[in-house]
Amino acid sequence: MEHIDFEPLVAQVEGPVLLPGQESYDEERTGFNLAVHHSPDVIVGAVRPQDVAAAVSFAAAHGLPVAVQGTGHGFSVTAEGGLLVSTRRMDGVRIDPRTRRAHVGAGARFDQVVPEAARHGLAPLNGSAPHVGVVAYTLGGGLALLGRSHGWAADRVLSLDVVTADGRLRHVTPDTEPELYGGLLGGRDNFGIVTGMEFALVPVARLYGGGLYFDLQATPGVVEEYARWTATVPEQMNSSLALIPFPDDPQVPEPLRGRHVCHVRIAFTGTPEEGERLVDRLRAAGPRLLESLRDLPYAESASIHDDPPFPMPWAADSAFLTDLDADAAHTLLERTGPLAPLPVIVELRHMGGALTRRPAHPNSVGGRDARFMLAVLTLVPDDSATAGAQAYLDGVFKDLAPWTAGRFLNFMGHGEGAGPERTRTAYTPEDHRRLSALKAVYDPGNLFRLNYNIPPLSADDRQADASDASDAPDTPDAPVTFINIFEMTAGDLEPFIAQWERRAALMSTKDGFLDSRLHRARSSATRFQLVNVSHWESQEAWEAATADPEFHRRTDAASHDPRTQVTPNQGLYDIAVEHVRTPPRP
Repeated sequence: MEHIDFEPLVAQVEGPVLLPGQESYDEERTGFNLAVHHSPDVIVGAVRPQDVAAAVSFAAAHGLPVAVQGTGHGFSVTAEGGLLVSTRRMDGVRIDPRTRRAHVGAGARFDQVVPEAARHGLAPLNGSAPHVGVVAYTLGGGLALLGRSHGWAADRVLSLDVVTADGRLRHVTPDTEPELYGGLLGGRDNFGIVTGMEFALVPVARLYGGGLYFDLQATPGVVEEYARWTATVPEQMNSSLALIPFPDDPQVPEPLRGRHVCHVRIAFTGTPEEGERLVDRLRAAGPRLLESLRDLPYAESASIHDDPPFPMPWAADSAFLTDLDADAAHTLLERTGPLAPLPVIVELRHMGGALTRRPAHPNSVGGRDARFMLAVLTLVPDDSATAGAQAYLDGVFKDLAPWTAGRFLNFMGHGEGAGPERTRTAYTPEDHRRLSALKAVYDPGNLFRLNYNIPPLSADDRQADASDASDAPDTPDAPVTFINIFEMTAGDLEPFIAQWERRAALMSTKDGFLDSRLHRARSSATRFQLVNVSHWESQEAWEAATADPEFHRRTDAASHDPRTQVTPNQGLYDIAVEHVRTPPRP
């Protein structure tokens, strides 16, 4: 690198500006994943948005790529040279109980937000580990502990303060800059550095939660039963299954010490009595080493997963799974069990429920149609073990490819597991191209490239897109069909039909609605499968209808009518959502 005078940067920044060899440089560049070693030319410890803007402008003027680090959980590629913005000092948290909103700085962690929100009977849509940074977690989608009940954390974001590659500090909302808003939520730090974020909280004060721990011998049966069980539970039931090789350590509870354990985690937002009834089926899957299920305040929800709060070196990867049939479960257990070449931690998170719903304001979060999210993690004691760990992970996910539907950005790997081609797998081809085009608008020089990078669309590709658009025939939008399949117990059938009729009546008031019909596809003595087919004049008409706040309010009221309570009932679940373009009608 040619010599750069950093004094002008020091003069503009209120926080520390650190160069290699200076005191605190090593501490500042180190994050939660100790397997990643940043070595930037300069670090800016931002304490205010203006520091971030000054750092970005300086980097752009001197041709330095920019990386951003909050808590350091979400490391991707290493910063070898360039400018690293550390946001951990910008950790302010404000809770407005009247509007049920939280505003956080770029360095805030959920262990700061959860207790403040809990004082007012509210909760953020945080993940399993409270020491994770709020902003990066949310920009990657935010797969919440209560995701099946309340959806993705990204879908609750109301506004973002962000510094883009031109050094401009922008206040972004879905109304002021909808494309940038939708790109940031799911595209992480490809379009700028977020300095603050406002999001909605949910009214949750307590849970029925904890875990069931089974020994190795019971694991195949537990995994098989868990796959069946998740197909029957209501949206209030949030769960995951983990396979953990516990060390022979005095800090580990004695029943788990030195064992390979199957750990089922439960976070149920209904009554403890209903939670007990639902979990009883899992208890019967095998003898338990330990059980920690109880009624607990949400402020203690971190005890459910009990993720370790101290930094460590690891390699990991993830995938969304369309199913967990017997072949998939066998492949997973064979590749990751006690006979695997490396000791690994495996987690299957149950998806579905509210995670399938499209947000009122579009964003770039994928995985909405997945049934499970699979993450596999292995510790790497030193740098020499990294390549072997990555090769092992690649092999695991190659074997699981028949059941895979893309990756989850927040749980993807680093280094070789974080390049642009690997990042592409976190999006549909259409979404990736859209984000690449957006990147060309807000960061055409790819200043923000030390990340899960989405390169800007080339000038030739942009010209081709423009040509295709101009050559497109001027025809009316094609009608669109939405198909939803529901399965339920006989006792839920009549209340569900009543609920469906109310929702169809509400849809019929919207412009562009054509019709909606309910078909019985299969029945037995105790279970029914119903197919709902809805037709709209265009995709745009459907999006306009579902984006209407009044429509949302009324359909939500219909969904939670106390006379039926169908949505929360056991046995009702959404097992498929398909978007089908139909030919124009004559």
